[in-house]
Amino acid sequence: MKKDFLSPELQKLNYANPVHLAAVGFGSGLLPKAPGTMGTVAAIPLYLLMTSVLELGLWQYIAIVALASVIGVYICASASKAMGVHDHGAIVWDEIAGYGITMIAAPQGWMWVILGFALFRFFDIVKPGPIGWLDKNTHGGFGIMIDDVLAGVFALAGVQLVAYIVL
Repeated sequence: MKKDFLSPELQKLNYANPVHLAAVGFGSGLLPKAPGTMGTVAAIPLYLLMTSVLELGLWQYIAIVALASVIGVYICASASKAMGVHDHGAIVWDEIAGYGITMIAAPQGWMWVILGFALFRFFDIVKPGPIGWLDKNTHGGFGIMIDDVLAGVFALAGVQLVAYIVL
């Protein structure tokens, strides 16, 4: 990958390393505008692959999302350490995992994909209550992941509430 256009911090990553590539959302976090939003956009095809193409059952889906969240601590810590920056905006694995949490047991259809996207981005950006506290007071790979995991839980509750009301 040609690195000339990347910031000095991003030039420190090894893009041949699958951990670093995953941390930047397979390149989606490298986009200069709204990398967190772009990382969440990158999560949508992964969600659709698991639910529509592979047709994973609920427990299989939850297992994969849980695994992505747990290994995300390592992935985010590794990229952060390599860059020498805590929670660089280009690290978007946390958004990918958070969106996956949001979509647990979501009804099928584009309305739900978009609603989950909007709710997750809202909670990830606004960081109400405990999300903001965790974002400011936790560090390392766990600190990078936990606010997005909790934003995903809040958005999951929102999706499920709307599904309960609408369906």
